[in-house]
Amino acid sequence: MNSDAQASAEVTAALRELESPSTSSKTSGYNELLNRVIDTSTPETLAPNLIAYVESILGDTLNQISSKPLLISFVEKFRTIKDPDVKIEVGQRALDLLQPRVVLYEEQDTQLKEIVADAHEANEDFVSSAKILQTITLDSSQRAITADDKAKVWIHIVRCYLEEDDPTSATTYLSRVKNIIHDVSDKTARLNFQFSQARIYDSQRAFLDASAAYHSISSETIVDEEERLQALSAAIKCAVLAPAGPQRGRTLARLYKDDRASQVDEYGILEKIFLDRLLTPEEVAAFAAKLEPHQLAKTSDGSTVLDKAVLEHNLLAASRLYSNIGMAQLGELLNVDAERAENYAAQMIEQGRLAGHIDQITAYIYFEGGEASGKKNATTSNLDRAVGGELRKWDDNVRSLAEEVERITTMIQSRHPEFYAQHMVV
Repeated sequence: MNSDAQASAEVTAALRELESPSTSSKTSGYNELLNRVIDTSTPETLAPNLIAYVESILGDTLNQISSKPLLISFVEKFRTIKDPDVKIEVGQRALDLLQPRVVLYEEQDTQLKEIVADAHEANEDFVSSAKILQTITLDSSQRAITADDKAKVWIHIVRCYLEEDDPTSATTYLSRVKNIIHDVSDKTARLNFQFSQARIYDSQRAFLDASAAYHSISSETIVDEEERLQALSAAIKCAVLAPAGPQRGRTLARLYKDDRASQVDEYGILEKIFLDRLLTPEEVAAFAAKLEPHQLAKTSDGSTVLDKAVLEHNLLAASRLYSNIGMAQLGELLNVDAERAENYAAQMIEQGRLAGHIDQITAYIYFEGGEASGKKNATTSNLDRAVGGELRKWDDNVRSLAEEVERITTMIQSRHPEFYAQHMVV
């Protein structure tokens, strides 16, 4: 777009005539000219013609009483223009003209800013869109601004920052919505708030929270069926990416029991994880192909979030298959080296996400069966866990032996009382 382009001679002449004090019926003349500008301007002259027009209606030749209805008509017509570059160029010029007296034109100023913000979005310039929206006046004595109005603007800003993978800035504006959400009555705004919260959790890798938020959205009846299934799909993806353990297990159970789960592509991997079955590299690769870029980002150890989630799941699945296994064999099962397998196992045991203990001398891991506690075991050493586990097994064996001896003794007393009295009574 050439910002130095001039308005056409025809439009310039028409505006000069309208600005003349001797011209009557200025309002109808301006409205007719606006329609002509929009309908007959070439792509090269549309922006300069509109700029000339808005400069005229906001210039010194018209008072506020005359210019405001013309500006209202201009905004409505301007909204219908298709070219986002024209909207940005003309809209920004109009906003500059309004700036010194914005108090007199707050409603039109807000509408123009929303139009320009949408144009920036159409050009995928989400930061510029957010910055324009941030300048909208939301505390005014000139007009009533409801909680719904504020939520609409702030959620729009949140969505722009999320498109730019900037969850920090998005969270700042989502917090503002949280402070007024109890006063928001618009169901769409409340739903967009939930969706924005889910996306922030997702981008921050708080996958269990994200899964719960997406699952909640998938149950909203005001959402289209296709979008509800997309939200359910997102909920399953986030649950799969979450750290293995009891909490994720409960989340997976809720999703697996959802009657709609079988309708989404992720059902296969959901079922295998829920049933504690080992995942194959082929299944993982197919799942990874459908993830968002931030869900495939590298972690501190060089692996992706998915790599870590799958490794932890397969480790948990191994604990259901084996009572004990050597670290070298476990590494082969998990497709990693023995040292990494031991590190992951030790971390999961310490965090209470895996029930077992490691014997580093024999390089074996002993799975204790059952569900992990979900509580950190930071103060308990591997040796303490090993000794404690063996003592519990010894106690159980002694108890079982004593019960069996007592049972046999009772049978002898019942069936052979003479023998019992002669040989067993002390």
